[in-house]
Amino acid sequence: MRSAVVTSEGDRIRWVELPGREPSRVYVHGLGATSPAYFTEVAVHPLLAGRRSLLVDLLGHGISDRPTGFDYTLESHADALAEALSSAGVVGAELVAHSMGGSVAIVLAVRHPRLVSRLVLVDANLDPIQPRRGAPGSGGIAAYSEREFLAGGWEETRDRAGAHWWSTMRLAGREALHRSAVHLTRGTVPSLRELLLGLGIPRAYLLPEADGPLPGGDALGAAGVAVVPVPDCGHNIMLDNPEGFARATAAALAD
Repeated sequence: MRSAVVTSEGDRIRWVELPGREPSRVYVHGLGATSPAYFTEVAVHPLLAGRRSLLVDLLGHGISDRPTGFDYTLESHADALAEALSSAGVVGAELVAHSMGGSVAIVLAVRHPRLVSRLVLVDANLDPIQPRRGAPGSGGIAAYSEREFLAGGWEETRDRAGAHWWSTMRLAGREALHRSAVHLTRGTVPSLRELLLGLGIPRAYLLPEADGPLPGGDALGAAGVAVVPVPDCGHNIMLDNPEGFARATAAALAD
């Protein structure tokens, strides 16, 4: 396990690193998740193995620190990740980023372009989400005020999340989980979709085939973003269909 100080208060981001050739490949998890749990199987798949690979846990998640004074905006997540990658000597990395991690990766590529050479977004959030009590994912968490979430909303979230998601969500700081969800639902200005359209690096967007056409997919394709449906999976593509994920990711990185 490696680590780097990423805030002025001494908070650390930690990651698991697999040795290999450059350029580095960086895997970034989604809300309430952790990269080693979600990405190890695919990172060592024969189609993806051999690169120096950093399986990074964002601040507030997994094995990284959980500061309660951090604001957990997408921009702050991206800047903290940039500090960790810079400390690790990473330049021009290929980012493979899931869900909220994909949103952070887009902001990272805009704010710290020297760190990112390619993006593979895995069912990432591109548009604002309307918070709604009882909704799945970030929208349900963001429907609580922070005070409500800390006072018991997290227990309701636990019960809705189910055992699989809760197995990693329980590692996240509760302030981190709530604030990250709130800022994910709000998105950015310009929007994440607009930021993605404006990037000049190779980009791909993987989504579950069963979800049907990606909203706005034609515009993404026209801007050079490869939109790739993956069969036999839900939102957690890398866990539901590791073989299909590895094939789609390897093809996206080879283009």
